[in-house]
Amino acid sequence: MTARSFLFVPGDRPDMLAKATQRGADALIIDLEDAVAPSAKQHARATVASWLAGLAGPVPDVWVRLNHPGDSFEAEMLAVAGANLTGLMIPKVSTHTELERAANLLDDVEIANRLPSGSIRLLPIVETAAGMLKVGELGAARRVSQLMIGELDLSAELGIDPTNSTALLPLRMQVVVASAALALDAPLGPVSPNFTNLETLRNETQELSSLGFGSRPAIHPVQVPVYNEVFGVTPGVVAKARKLIALYDAALAEGRGAVTDDEGHMVDEAVVRLARRMLDRSRPDPAE
Repeated sequence: MTARSFLFVPGDRPDMLAKATQRGADALIIDLEDAVAPSAKQHARATVASWLAGLAGPVPDVWVRLNHPGDSFEAEMLAVAGANLTGLMIPKVSTHTELERAANLLDDVEIANRLPSGSIRLLPIVETAAGMLKVGELGAARRVSQLMIGELDLSAELGIDPTNSTALLPLRMQVVVASAALALDAPLGPVSPNFTNLETLRNETQELSSLGFGSRPAIHPVQVPVYNEVFGVTPGVVAKARKLIALYDAALAEGRGAVTDDEGHMVDEAVVRLARRMLDRSRPDPAE
């Protein structure tokens, strides 16, 4: 089930980590990169490893954002990779080789810890010009289940105003198209520094949803309910999707490839694919 919201949590803040699972986000991104000062990197690594080892009970998906592949990459990965980890987010990725190195290291980690093969996923952050040129290769790398666009770093490198949605649109769509072509989960949209004007945040997020993004990372807990709402699927939409699928399946059983619904609209394979996608994005109903 695709997460609607991710919440960034600094890896060197035990107080924030202690509350992270109660913030309402579908997934957490425990950050060892930008949110942690260089002098605190090793401390953060140990703090996150201890926190992960102590997780118990139902918790959100847990991702750890590592630093860009370099001297500390292997040490960070070995410190945090384990049974309670959903996956690793790799920033500023520009080559398939970087992801293959990470995947190979995870092979060894899973064997050493007796974890199911392939259980720890990778999520590249496309935030460089070189990475954007190879977004399809990055998405096709082993263990990659989803992509994220990092617009602030990408805009800085390209000399684009990060608020210029016209300039960013073709870059966003490259990530969306690559994700769909490779049958990955819908990509994460960019972070937003706005956590005061929630109506503006909601409008921006709705635009991202309309472009094919499936979730967005929050840098503050107040953003989480907005993302859950925008990227969520209402019970009414779920009921309609189930009805369309049942109608179409009945038509196929009768040898027909299309059927008309109660509102006079044609229902064919393309319509049903969208309905199935809505169901994939829906959350369980607590009443059921």
